[in-house]
Amino acid sequence: MNIGIDARMYGPMVGGGGLGRYVEELVKNLQAVDHKNRYVLFLKKENFDACVITNPNFEKRLADVHWYGLEEQLKLGHIIDREHLDLVHFPHWNVPLFLRTPFVVTIHDLILLDEPFSSKVSTRHQTIFALKYWGYKLVLSHAVSRAKKVIAVSHATADSILHHIEGVDSKKIEVVYEGVSTLTEESLSPRPLPQRERGLYLLYVGNAFPHKNLERLLEAFAILRQTHPEVKLVMAGKESVFYKKLLEHSMSNVEFVNGPTDVELAELYRNALVYVYPSRVEGFGLPPLEAMSMGIPVAASDIPALREVLGDAAVFFPPNDARHLASVLSDLLVSPEKREQLIQKGYAQTKKYSWQKMALAIQTIYESCGKKGS
Repeated sequence: MNIGIDARMYGPMVGGGGLGRYVEELVKNLQAVDHKNRYVLFLKKENFDACVITNPNFEKRLADVHWYGLEEQLKLGHIIDREHLDLVHFPHWNVPLFLRTPFVVTIHDLILLDEPFSSKVSTRHQTIFALKYWGYKLVLSHAVSRAKKVIAVSHATADSILHHIEGVDSKKIEVVYEGVSTLTEESLSPRPLPQRERGLYLLYVGNAFPHKNLERLLEAFAILRQTHPEVKLVMAGKESVFYKKLLEHSMSNVEFVNGPTDVELAELYRNALVYVYPSRVEGFGLPPLEAMSMGIPVAASDIPALREVLGDAAVFFPPNDARHLASVLSDLLVSPEKREQLIQKGYAQTKKYSWQKMALAIQTIYESCGKKGS
């Protein structure tokens, strides 16, 4: 088969966090496992050189079109269609409406539909945002209804798709779990970070969008400091309007690390006492799995996707109860035994997830779409 992949979000530094990681690992691992099919990767200028070809069946094409805009709808479909591919994989919902090439799509979550409050928060004028939100629902519905297969990253995401989008055949949804990345490569030179002693800080990694619930985390941390004044909170992510607003009135014991590389993330995970993930809505949950793989106990919000992915390897708390979260964190701070139990369970849990296993499952989906009658 001749298969295309919309790889414009390749890499966390370009695609941002989990999406960028997903595309990068998909491409890397398909190159390792599939020597039968031919692939065309569509990339932006920012990640064209970073995407390294290790398999002669893979080729790169420049598709320097940014996501979510009108240009994507008007230009990207033509760029892809002229390759005359059998199938193209979109790792996100933003599929051009006028694309003629058959496609599969990965849906990571439906946060903008699951969380109405979060969907209404924007830095844009409300009229512009309303138009973009209408466009999002139109493109999402088109992507799911027209796709030959819909790849959901969890059963929780699959349930959300069936709940929000009418007329979707559940048989075309395939649940394929993501993997856990190894954050120990020395491929990037880290900036000097402050020396930190293990056990002095809690860690959060991710963006500051409203559904991430970081206001509640800060409330819980303020309560925790009343009995544990020595503890700090480190938040790491890409600087944004949301982070700036969040940190305007934060406490002195809160530190923000902007745009950490993989090496920096490894250091942050390795030296943290507890990883905290307070999100109200998620589709999978890569950061807490990464923390587990680095030997850090995890406290996570009690929501379907995190329960599914983390199993019994995390301690859970109601996402909207700051006092409960503060109590959970306090218990972990004073109990090395509980932390060690979670660390060992975390190591076992992360072994269930593999990027190579994901790539093999997705390759099978591609090939099933190429069969006659599919």
